Amino acid sequence: MIVFPDRCIEWPGAAVDALSVEMLAPVFQAEDSPEILLLGCGRGARLINSTLRAAIRARGPVLDAMDTGAACRTYNILMTEERRVVAALFPVD
Repeated sequence: MIVFPDRCIEWPGAAVDALSVEMLAPVFQAEDSPEILLLGCGRGARLINSTLRAAIRARGPVLDAMDTGAACRTYNILMTEERRVVAALFPVD
């Protein structure tokens, strides 16, 4: 699921290891581009390769990868601070 401040959309993210810029297209097509993209990686945090991280940053947002629970909590905190944030969440298996 991708969580925007005004809506949630289903996201066919297969696996964190298969993540690509193309899979995150809804984030980059958003009317109000986010400054932060939280990536909820499921049960545990994952390292995101530097090439993908740079490709995301080139499109605007800073990527912050963490477990999905932490991503949800961080999203809520950043929303109260009125930050432009989007969360792309993988399920917790």
